[in-house]
Amino acid sequence: MQSIKTQIKPTIKFGSGNIMQRIDCWKVNAMKMARSALKLFLVLLFLGYLVLWLMMPTKLYFEHWLPEIRSKTNSTYFGPQGSTMLVYTFPILFIATMGCVYLHLGKKHGEESIERVQTSKFTTLKQPVLVKGPLGIVSWMELSFLTMFVVLLAWSTTSYLNGMFVHIDQMASETGLLVWEAKLEMSGLTLGLVGNICLAFLFFPVTRGSSILRLIGLTSEASVRYHIWIGHIAMIMFTSHGLCYLIFWAKTEQMAQVLKWDKIEVSNMAGEIALLSGLAMWATSLPRIRRKMFELFYYTHHLYILFVVFFVFHVGFTYSCIMLPGFYLFLVDRFLRFLQSQQRVSLVSARILPCQTVELNFSKSPELSYTPTSIVFVNVPGISKLQWHPFTVTSNSNMNPDKLSIVIKSEGSWSSELYQKLSSPFSMDRLEVSIEGPYGPASTDFLRHDTLVMLSGGSGITPFISIIRELIFKANNDGVKIPQILLICAFKRSIDLTMLELILPVSGTTIDVSFLQLQIEAYVTREKAAVDDNHMPLRTIWFKPNASDAPVSAILGPNSWLWLGLIISSSFVIFLLLIGILTRYYIYPIDLGSNVKYATSARAGFNMLFICLAIAITSTTAYLWNKKRNSKGMRQIQNMDTPSTTSPAWFNNGGDRELESLPHQSSFQATKVHYGERPDLKRILFERKGSSVGVIVSGPRELRQEAATICGSGLAGNLHFESISFSW
Repeated sequence: MQSIKTQIKPTIKFGSGNIMQRIDCWKVNAMKMARSALKLFLVLLFLGYLVLWLMMPTKLYFEHWLPEIRSKTNSTYFGPQGSTMLVYTFPILFIATMGCVYLHLGKKHGEESIERVQTSKFTTLKQPVLVKGPLGIVSWMELSFLTMFVVLLAWSTTSYLNGMFVHIDQMASETGLLVWEAKLEMSGLTLGLVGNICLAFLFFPVTRGSSILRLIGLTSEASVRYHIWIGHIAMIMFTSHGLCYLIFWAKTEQMAQVLKWDKIEVSNMAGEIALLSGLAMWATSLPRIRRKMFELFYYTHHLYILFVVFFVFHVGFTYSCIMLPGFYLFLVDRFLRFLQSQQRVSLVSARILPCQTVELNFSKSPELSYTPTSIVFVNVPGISKLQWHPFTVTSNSNMNPDKLSIVIKSEGSWSSELYQKLSSPFSMDRLEVSIEGPYGPASTDFLRHDTLVMLSGGSGITPFISIIRELIFKANNDGVKIPQILLICAFKRSIDLTMLELILPVSGTTIDVSFLQLQIEAYVTREKAAVDDNHMPLRTIWFKPNASDAPVSAILGPNSWLWLGLIISSSFVIFLLLIGILTRYYIYPIDLGSNVKYATSARAGFNMLFICLAIAITSTTAYLWNKKRNSKGMRQIQNMDTPSTTSPAWFNNGGDRELESLPHQSSFQATKVHYGERPDLKRILFERKGSSVGVIVSGPRELRQEAATICGSGLAGNLHFESISFSW
């Protein structure tokens, strides 16, 4: 009997194991199906939202759809703005909220990287088609969407004008205007209406933690160029709108309209203040001014607050609901970034390189994970309390779970002052630093290539440090096939070669780099031979821990997407409750009991105030809850191993030679330094064999344009171009 029991037990265990595996498999499949269904629903909802924009200038929408919607949504709680919030605001906020749920489930089950690889079939559309010009490097996909957006603007313009010009003769005779004057007034109105379409999409690209951008596979850093494009178009429209009305008022002797601030209808003065604010931002954002006087551009761009506030006063809150969704999501993101920026982070050490470059090493919460090429914004109050500068994260969150590193090269006034502070012979115990981020792509698709060619110029090598470390980690832990890597880096001086010391991690983590087929070709363009100036070796500064400093961590903890969705939805509900109570028990009795309608500007002011209050309350509550929950972990300052301080050894001899001082030299193929020449990109890229060669470029505009021209020429079908540019 005992023997029978012993025979049955293993069988039962084995059977239960199979059942558990089947249950887990069923859960994974069910989750995938649920996410696919949710994504399909969100896509259909967004397409419906776009159809609404196409229908908005038509007679069908104005005479049938809109009156029907207003008749069913108009109430004593929300008034006429209820219909516009339902049609324009609610769909996008709902997509953003459900998108957060979708991303949370994907992060929980590790499905994001799989989805990114599946999208590789669209790589042909990502090939550059325009290289030089005002738009920069533009892919086929970007050109397609830009064309569709321009078509939408053209369609809206012609539809509005056709509708307004149908009875223009009758309107002119009734108002005592000439026909061309009436047409000028209607043209100005049309330009304003079409400019609002641009304004509706303007803030989406600069929302750094946007779930909508993440859903379509974009990052805010890569989308800033779209913000620039839309901003230029919007300002052209709004400037033309203002000029049309100024000419119209001058010709009809109505210049007093310039100072009009109507309590009920459109407030002209508010629109002029908004336009002047926009013109100041537009003028300082032009490339020549932005590059030469970046601080002027940076500070002037904060006039967007005045622009939006007086735009709402100009057209009223009801019509502003058209552009509200993008700005609402931007406000949520901006306030969360403000909360994160108030915390001082723990700076553990700094490595000082002879090439006027520093590597800053921060303590990091082990729960914080990020992908290669992620970016953090850094503020050093000792240099400037207002300036924030973006830098690529060079560490790997898997390889270094308790450390986050960035590399800063002295290339401007801010970075030069930071380098002088750290390289000073006087000892420094602590440096106050605040960080926003990190922000980066949901996942990376480097593994789909047979070969990776990384082209960098100067400090553009920093994104490739994070990519190489990620590939090292995957090679050691995932057992996947790692593509061959060719790193082409160009420097002005031989002393800049010390940046190659940062490629491999110097922590105590046991790694085997023999899996990595890495070849480095370094070009020193302004020196014919190596220069021996008795350069100082790498120096490390260690900072004393401070109880008030905290490790770098996600602002909303490990479940940040879920918390973000909760903030968006709950803040909007609170806003609706506040404005509903105000309208029902204060505004509605005034409108009902008097012949004077409640002032539109006052209603707009209350709406803007309630939006800010709702976002501040929900965001602060979520932030404090997560801070309290993770307070014990946040107080722990992780110690890191002392970095190597050995001096570089490749300054002693001229000519092309092997690098002797790189760590783990046995893992590298021939690593050469070329003096007095520039890389021949055409030869290098055309020599790459394999079905798929990823060409990733980070550096000056000329380098990116040259590589994009080669990859987009069609002479080599295996080249896939990708640019890493710092549009901020």
